[in-house]
Amino acid sequence: MDDCLIVGGGVIGLSIARELAGRGVRVRVVSREVGRATASWAAAGIFPPAPESVGASAADRLTAWSDRLHTRWSDELRAETGIDNELRRCGGLHVAASDAAIARLMAAAESWRGRGASCTWLDAAGVEAHEPGLRPAVARGGVRAGFLLPDERSLRPPRHLEALVASCRRRGVTILNDAVHGVEFDDGRITAVATAAGVVRAGAYCFAAGAWAGDILARLGHRLETRPIRGQILLLRLPRPRLDRVVNFGIDYLVPRPDGRLLVGSTIEDAGFEATTTPAAIERLRNVADRLLGELPDAEPEHAWAGLRPGSVDGLPTLGPLPGIANGYVAAGHFRAGLHQSTGTAVLLADLITGATSACDPAPFSPARRLDGNAGSAPRPGSVADYLDRARDTAA
Repeated sequence: MDDCLIVGGGVIGLSIARELAGRGVRVRVVSREVGRATASWAAAGIFPPAPESVGASAADRLTAWSDRLHTRWSDELRAETGIDNELRRCGGLHVAASDAAIARLMAAAESWRGRGASCTWLDAAGVEAHEPGLRPAVARGGVRAGFLLPDERSLRPPRHLEALVASCRRRGVTILNDAVHGVEFDDGRITAVATAAGVVRAGAYCFAAGAWAGDILARLGHRLETRPIRGQILLLRLPRPRLDRVVNFGIDYLVPRPDGRLLVGSTIEDAGFEATTTPAAIERLRNVADRLLGELPDAEPEHAWAGLRPGSVDGLPTLGPLPGIANGYVAAGHFRAGLHQSTGTAVLLADLITGATSACDPAPFSPARRLDGNAGSAPRPGSVADYLDRARDTAA
């Protein structure tokens, strides 16, 4: 029997498995899909700066811790597997065209400075000087101002997941590709997880199934809001790189890859569990690229995909022991920060599962915390409702 069974084969589940296995824990991962079909594979891999200032929020502290761990993990994964996840400090430009958008950017820049991040305000000429690829947008007034975050980083999610799978297997993790059909429970403990291949038993169980975690935990009588929010991305192949940095334009972004490919994203859609692309959304993303970079006659649409982000009510992931269940844990609800927060989440959950003292306070993320939603009040920053409001504003 395994020491720990992890349900979920995305970046959160695989990261927890890797960390536990590195501590000598016998781990099995069971997931309906591993890698390509997960929300983390579909992500863009943008890591905003993660300063840890005095009075930082719980989310910021988790992100800052995870950000530091990513540097170490990237080196370790390359050494263990030979796979480079392309974590790099590329810097990020945040740009705007309208007066209202510029005002929002100015407030955001002030917020970044207040949190201790390096942030430089730029006029249109400054934007073009830092990123000549945006010259067409600047020339026609499509970009009028912005700011530079030099410490923004990017990572290539498919390669990171490939490295995690290889590292897990090298560390003795068993990975079972199968869907969970049921959870057996008796006298305050989980006794088994039922899959099509049979019943799987372990000493501890960790549910890291992303947007599907809520449905699985409902079978245990535990309510968890992990509302699926669809994001669509377009991949363009260019004969040469057009950008050096990540470019953020409202909720949209361009992410250059060293090989000339360009990610264009992303949508924020309340579409249930439909992880499919739509022609209208992909056309809109192509228009975003043309709007910022000018006509791209040599750009070849190579691929388009969609992922389901596991949203949360309050903008925080749910991490830790399940109330009333002696051997059950959950790690879900990271929404758009799953990749960035995956390393800290892995170490925190491994600490909780093994009884170690953690460097991160788990209390703000507890599954027992009260979640009242946003009814009758402004959406909480980082929550599903907040991002859906921003997406509607963009569409308008």
